[in-house]
Amino acid sequence: MRIETINVYKCLLPVKGGSYRMASDTVQQLDSTLVEIVTDDGSKGWGETCPVGPVYQPHHALGARAAIEEIAPGLIGQEVSSIRLLAKAMDERLNGHGYAKAAFDIALLDLLGQRLGVPVSTLLGGALTDRVPSYYSTIVGSPEETARIAADKVKSGYPRLQIKIGGRDLEQDVATIHKVWEAVGYKARIAVDGNRGLTVAAAIHLDRLCQSIPFAFEQPCNTMEEVASLKGRLTHPVYLDENTEDLNAVLRAISSGIADGFGLKVTRLGGLTKMTTVRDMCAIRSLPHTCDDAWGGDVIAAACVHLASTVEPRRFEGAWIAQEYIDGHYDPENSIVIRDGHIAVPQRPGLGVQPEAKTLGVPIATYGR
Repeated sequence: MRIETINVYKCLLPVKGGSYRMASDTVQQLDSTLVEIVTDDGSKGWGETCPVGPVYQPHHALGARAAIEEIAPGLIGQEVSSIRLLAKAMDERLNGHGYAKAAFDIALLDLLGQRLGVPVSTLLGGALTDRVPSYYSTIVGSPEETARIAADKVKSGYPRLQIKIGGRDLEQDVATIHKVWEAVGYKARIAVDGNRGLTVAAAIHLDRLCQSIPFAFEQPCNTMEEVASLKGRLTHPVYLDENTEDLNAVLRAISSGIADGFGLKVTRLGGLTKMTTVRDMCAIRSLPHTCDDAWGGDVIAAACVHLASTVEPRRFEGAWIAQEYIDGHYDPENSIVIRDGHIAVPQRPGLGVQPEAKTLGVPIATYGR
């Protein structure tokens, strides 16, 4: 089974309600890139990468497609049998740009799963469950509205909430956290996500003002050095998200002891293959983490859920997918959806989703012999 053709698709994903507000940016529409790898026997594997604009991380949609243009010609004619050899081939074409290589990694695992007749979760070590918990992420909003949404999502079955803060007066953030706690209490686990938007002083201040409320404090400050300076000064456990830009960053955070857990993104770390390495590093130190991505449709959602199913449940913080925030599906028949705050793990071979051509339109680029 050799790679014969690679098709690239652009898919715009408008945000329900008009905008998604974080401390660092507000987005109205996401630009997702899908990669379709077609082999000489007609098999098709799908991958996806969808950065949240150019500000959230040093990743953006045009950069992903430029990187794909560099990589794709070098994969044509390659045998689909060893993910490690194909990763080496990608590295020989382009240094870095893991978020673009992730789309190929996911597509290749999709192909291998279909060829072997097993779900991608089996290739990642084997599922421990057939249903994984998700979590709901609020936008930066008023204390009252955020608390109302939080209570509503707990009633719908979500076991965990991520409350976005930052980019405004600290007292509004503090009021939001208190209102959410009053609304949901111990009915759900809470993470407070600063998205790099707080100073060290503000993070310490907020921690003191919310000392009696149990939550995980996710990425409060911009740099790993700032986060490291918080060690021993906060009541709440600190999770890293945006700072985990590659495997070395995760290893540094674990070895230095500055992270009590992680919010992990599949494409940011270079794909499912590299994410399994991070999963296992976290297991060694018993560190909890999520399995999610910046944004995207059914393809990246399926990838996140397959990986999530392989994580030991007591350390698993949930899988975030964008399904609640966007309309439509690439594969309406086998779409990845959240029901009662949980997501069923696809059981079909490969990723378990096959995007319909009519939902994607024509490729924006094609590479072949």
